[in-house]
Amino acid sequence: MSASILDRIVETKRGEVKATSPRLAEYRDIARQAPPPRGFAAALKRPAEVRLLAEVKRRSPSAGDIRPGADAAEIARAYAAGGAAALSVLTDRDYFGGGLDALRAVHAAVALPIIRKDFVIDPVQVWEARAAGADAVLLIARILEQPLLEDLHALVRELGMDALVEAHTLAELDRALSAGATLVGVNNRDLDTFATRLELSLELAAGVPESVTYVAESGIRTAADVDRLGAAGVDAILVGESLMRQPDVAAAAAALSGRAKAAGARPA
Repeated sequence: MSASILDRIVETKRGEVKATSPRLAEYRDIARQAPPPRGFAAALKRPAEVRLLAEVKRRSPSAGDIRPGADAAEIARAYAAGGAAALSVLTDRDYFGGGLDALRAVHAAVALPIIRKDFVIDPVQVWEARAAGADAVLLIARILEQPLLEDLHALVRELGMDALVEAHTLAELDRALSAGATLVGVNNRDLDTFATRLELSLELAAGVPESVTYVAESGIRTAADVDRLGAAGVDAILVGESLMRQPDVAAAAAALSGRAKAAGARPA
């Protein structure tokens, strides 16, 4: 059986972890001297508004080049001008054209909280994220056994950051909640095939308690898409590709910002 895209990415991450592990003490020293994290999860929840988590994304395995060579700081400033509540920065180099240098540039350019979006499989990547200025880290349930998911979640919280725990199935959502996640994302994109289905976030919304901040990820393109998600009680949307393809990024972000969210649509 041939390896999936996700399998290949995770194998690449194992190599990166092996290469960066000798720098763990250095990352710890930098992280411990860094300013406190900005409130990422707090920025994504408002009583009656769907919040925009806008993503800096130059390319992807499924779409190819999206905005090659994009200046991460320039994009971040446009997102901030367009009303984004927080930012996501892809730091994977080989498959998404990102890097920690992009995260550092975004951190220096805007005051919004930032999540490191990568395929995190080892504590050294969490320390590396904090040292680079990340306020939050993405943890993907699909690639993490439950004990490791819980350990990484605990480390992220210990460092004062927020963890966005990502699921694609009801079983993964249950695992995220069992790990103690209070910030959960449902990725409408299947990471094995990279096919996207927006309805997944709507179908799984009833399984996310109101006390948990709920983020819909991928496949969101229009204000009508946001309104459908808001009616289901989704707190925030993660949007990258559709914004990065627009000539006026700030205007595109503004079109998806500040849309209404229904009260009481999810279980208490």
